[in-house]
Order: sequence, then structure tokens, then C-alpha cells
Amino acid sequence: MDLDLKHVKTLVVEDNSHTMKLVRTILNGIGVGQVFTAVDGADALNFIHEAGELINFIVCDWNMPKMTGIELLHEVKAIHPEMPFLMITARATAESVKAARKAGVDAYIAKPFSPQTLEEKIIALARQITEAAA
Repeated sequence: MDLDLKHVKTLVVEDNSHTMKLVRTILNGIGVGQVFTAVDGADALNFIHEAGELINFIVCDWNMPKMTGIELLHEVKAIHPEMPFLMITARATAESVKAARKAGVDAYIAKPFSPQTLEEKIIALARQITEAAA
């Protein structure tokens, strides 16, 4: 069964322009309907407050200025506890993964990552969203 992602709306939070472009390209390539971007956690939080329920899931870097990905995660889960959250980070230690999971991260990818890995995680999150809506 193919998954239709044209109605999925994603917020990508990443301070590195190259990684941002890569993630956007992958999301567009697998058919995600709308991809919004923010350069740091504070920018993302402002967007989320303005957008309300518009976003289906978040793809976020951990290490960013102004507000880290974990700090953003806490803020997002306080507003939207069921919001799927994918963390992308260079922190690849078991302790980091455990801390992210404990904080409420739904999926975790270590940098550098392959487009296939990101695609698989995105599709799994999108499947959760469509199953929950059904």
C-alpha cells in the first residue's frame, strides 16, 4: 500500500543550510505536501504558535543557537503532546539517544545520514499520522 504524503505538513528546524536543503529535497522527493523551515528552535516555536495545528510533524536538529532541539521538543510537547518529533543530530552516543527518547523524541537519526534513512523515518512517522487520523 502506497502512502500518500501530499497532505502532510512538516516543519524542518535546522541551522545548517546544507542539511536544511538536503532534508527539504528528500521530503519533497517522497511527496510531502508542504515543508516549512525554521533556522533555530526559537524561530520554530514562533512558527508553531502562529500555525497552530497546521504542522503534522517536526524534523529538528539538536544543536542550534537560541534554543536547542531538546528545548524545542519540551515546548512542543507541552503544547501538542502527540506531535511526532524526529531528531537529527551529530550526537550519536547511546546516552544521547536515551536522553532524546526520554525527552519524548519519536525518531532519531545520527548525522551523517543517508537519504534512505531519512525517508524511512519520515514514512514511518507519516504512517503514524495517517493511521491516527483514520
